[in-house]
Amino acid sequence: MSSPATTHPADRFGRPLRSLRLSVTDRCNLRCGYCMPEAEYVWLPKNDVLDFEELVRLAALFARLGATRVRLTGGEPLLRRDLAVLVARLAGIPRVTDLSLTTNGVLLAEQAAGLRAAGLHRLTVSLDSLRPATFAALAGRDALTEVLAGLAAARAAGFTGIKLNTVVIRGRNDDELEALLDFAASIGGEVRFIEYMDVGGATQWSHREVVSRAELVARLRARFGSVDAESDGSWAPADRYRLPDGRVFGVISSTTQPFCATCDRARITADGVFFTCLYARDGLQLRDALRAGASDDELLATLARVWSQRADRGAEERLALRAERQALADRDELRANPHLEMHTRGG
Repeated sequence: MSSPATTHPADRFGRPLRSLRLSVTDRCNLRCGYCMPEAEYVWLPKNDVLDFEELVRLAALFARLGATRVRLTGGEPLLRRDLAVLVARLAGIPRVTDLSLTTNGVLLAEQAAGLRAAGLHRLTVSLDSLRPATFAALAGRDALTEVLAGLAAARAAGFTGIKLNTVVIRGRNDDELEALLDFAASIGGEVRFIEYMDVGGATQWSHREVVSRAELVARLRARFGSVDAESDGSWAPADRYRLPDGRVFGVISSTTQPFCATCDRARITADGVFFTCLYARDGLQLRDALRAGASDDELLATLARVWSQRADRGAEERLALRAERQALADRDELRANPHLEMHTRGG
């Protein structure tokens, strides 16, 4: 029988553990309406937030179980002090073959070169609008200039194939699809249109504001004549499409056409709670075991057991609610349990 150190567990639906979303902070310097629309939030106690040694140890353990792709998230991860130091340590884990980061880009200009030098492989930058007024209305801050400067700095630092994440909201930015495609092409990147999701934090979510993958593709097909599906054989969350001129874009359709069947992602919050689904109500708190001296073998056995028992299909369950579907949690529930927040568990 193989030991926990060599086991690559699959869950109850045969989904392997391949990717780890590692949150480094629950704080954010924007207040996007689809994630943080409220005036006040309950933050994680600073003493509960994992230090770099704890984060690296967990990442290395997950990598031994097959999660060789690690993505740093938040909140806004660039708010974490000395993040490049953490990146360098994660890049040194032999089994981590893909190290990436998702950021809103506001602080990217001053950190891009350091992150690249530290060993970060890839970047995803949120960009919901190219119009300053629309950007400010969606993000709660007039910061488009800073984000564009961050993208320029990232390219200068040597990052290529940058992904741009755009949450498409009807009546707000859904008239910018072509402009965003053009901009992504101009920087050698790829835009990923994301359906507006009813996850924790989206207290103002309404199905009426969701622009579905089917509608997005139909709109672009009407504009460009053809939109062909691309198949790369990966378990990435985005369905990719190619336009007649060769440009490729992605659509993440968690709301209307979930990809639960191919979800291979685990999530760790900044204070060490292990979630096996973005929609999960509960997770496993690992911080106390880390700080109480649990051995690597003990932790590996726990992680493998939790994953092997995983039966989450949260987005599919949300879809099945149909007309009864509303925001995942209301304001009072989120204040009582901040781990339900998207900015706490990482996107």
